[in-house]
Amino acid sequence: MNPLALALLAGLAAASATANAQETAMTDDPYQWLEEVEGARPLAWVKERNARTEAELAATAQFKQLEADIRTILDSDAKIPYVEKIGDFYYNLWKDKDHARGVWRRTTLAEYRKPNPTWETVLDIDALNAAEQETWVWHGAQCRKPDNTRCLIALSRGGSDADVSREFDLITKTWVEGGFYRPAAKGGLGWIDADTVYVYSDFGEGSLTHSGYPRMVKEWKRGTPLAAAKVVYEGKADDMYIAAGHDPTPGFERDFVTRTIAFYNDELYLRDKGGALVKVDAPNSARKSVHRQWLGLELREPWTVGGRTYQAGSFLVTRFDAFMAGKREFDVLFEPTDTTSLAGVTFTADHIVLNVMHDVKNRLSVLTHRDGMWISRPLQVGDVPFGAISASAVDSQESDALWLTVTDYLTPTTLLLTDVGQPQARIEPLKAMPAFFDASGDVIEQHFATSRDGTRVPYFLVRPKDLSFDGAAPTLLYGYGGFEISLTPGYSGGIGKGWLEKGGVYAVANIRGGGEYGPRWHQAALKANRHKAYEDFAAVAQDLVARKVTSPEHLGAQGGSNGGLLMGNMLTRYPQLFGAIVVQVPLLDMKRYSHLLAGASWMAEYGDPDTGDWDYIRTFSPYHLFDPGKTYPPTLFMTSTRDDRVHPGHARKMAAKMLDAGKDVRYYENIEGGHGGAADNAQAAHMSALAYTFLWDQLSK
Repeated sequence: MNPLALALLAGLAAASATANAQETAMTDDPYQWLEEVEGARPLAWVKERNARTEAELAATAQFKQLEADIRTILDSDAKIPYVEKIGDFYYNLWKDKDHARGVWRRTTLAEYRKPNPTWETVLDIDALNAAEQETWVWHGAQCRKPDNTRCLIALSRGGSDADVSREFDLITKTWVEGGFYRPAAKGGLGWIDADTVYVYSDFGEGSLTHSGYPRMVKEWKRGTPLAAAKVVYEGKADDMYIAAGHDPTPGFERDFVTRTIAFYNDELYLRDKGGALVKVDAPNSARKSVHRQWLGLELREPWTVGGRTYQAGSFLVTRFDAFMAGKREFDVLFEPTDTTSLAGVTFTADHIVLNVMHDVKNRLSVLTHRDGMWISRPLQVGDVPFGAISASAVDSQESDALWLTVTDYLTPTTLLLTDVGQPQARIEPLKAMPAFFDASGDVIEQHFATSRDGTRVPYFLVRPKDLSFDGAAPTLLYGYGGFEISLTPGYSGGIGKGWLEKGGVYAVANIRGGGEYGPRWHQAALKANRHKAYEDFAAVAQDLVARKVTSPEHLGAQGGSNGGLLMGNMLTRYPQLFGAIVVQVPLLDMKRYSHLLAGASWMAEYGDPDTGDWDYIRTFSPYHLFDPGKTYPPTLFMTSTRDDRVHPGHARKMAAKMLDAGKDVRYYENIEGGHGGAADNAQAAHMSALAYTFLWDQLSK
């Protein structure tokens, strides 16, 4: 039999096996009906559970006061209005009590420096919703350079990941009649020139990946129908995401196509004037950045090239044109150690700013290429012993101006501005968030727990200065542990008002699976090693008890998304460690996750449950680990009907299974909100108040 026939037979066999597995799963799972997101029966179940949760948690005067306090914080006019430079103006999307969905507005830098800037409204989303009878949530704007007169604005219904793109005129502040328009889908539009865009979206049957993201990108000319757009690149069905973009930097105009195969596995292609694609032949696992003459590579795996091996976690730079011509000579700007990792790289017009974490504490340095070598100098932002520092370019095409933010759990965030092109330039404080809670009686510490395999796991602790260390303090432990995302300190008025100000203790665990120590920290908990993330979190919980900060009956845990999967594993694997658990927008049914919404895009993180990987995935699938004969701590599941990333069926089914077994469970599903859980400040305040009220009620007994 010829190879093509064999391949076809193999494909048919695989498809049949998958279909059979899905049919078996439906037969074996009595709660699968809850996966019908907007079905009448599932929504009736949701409304009934919501009503019961509201009756228990939201009916008291204390709840209403907390909800109002958090809403006041979220709506505060004193918040920092973070801005984006577009042309000569600085733009901000602002939400407050009068603008629930937000107003897009602009000002000048001179005005922004004032305590109370004068703003010009560009687009009022609430007014737009009223006029169009819609529920739009702002998803951002991509504006055309260099004239900055037109923008492609993305709007989502109810906060879902799927959105529409519409062309907007910044001069007249109106929608462009007959302008570019992309119907609702996961994807986007991006400018090439005044009359041409890249579009990656849902073009009909076969145009999406198994994850529900764009499988192809097209070039679309103004005045022609979307159906006439020309295919630039088409990926495979089991890829994750295909996109393209144009770099308008004067003198360095280039076009790129990205093929994202999976998280931390992508290909980058340079598209020439004739439309031909040339691969940027760097490792798929490396994070690639092209800026002016430079190619930057953040390595996630060791790379042997040009007779040298470069360490995973390193940052390399070389001249882009030389690299494309075949040269493989690199300057190493950063190499990790056991306690350091690269937290971020920021290109300005003529410099590179490195953000390096030392045991989850940030330090900045400015690198300048001069006389054939890179010169480094520290960028001193101030004394931040247990805080986080971030840096971002104001306009990387035109200047060396840099935004800086400094924050910690108890100190309100400060926004600063400096110019790294001038070594003696002042770091100018521009805005500071007000104090939203009384932090005078608290202190921040960092500790290290020892995980089951001996790994040293850091965690931050915020506690009253006069803590008795008698094991009685209501303590909330938060975690995530996935996708190389680091949990760094940050000021939250909601946590302060809802937890710390009451005398509660707050802890954040920097467990494996995250990025606190770079790629190695993430890779240590992938797939069959996922259990190490859960062992790390349990070790932090045990350390809090050993230090007599708290005790299991007073210790709560909270996490969302991948952190929701973490919480599901705490619930089912370590129920004896906790007195209450909040599980938010979670993954829980790991047998079905890859068939639900964007789940297929996470198989590089968790594995493929339709293969032999299920042998280890089942060991961290909370939906399958649940045992009706066991005792579990009181639990609150929270999700959103509009979450089109992590299917609400995960939380629905787990809650239903536990409720039917007579367990102590509450459930709340916000109808809007997307993966963030809330579409506006009122919804966010309500959900936060539910979580903190539930936890305090359970842990302060």
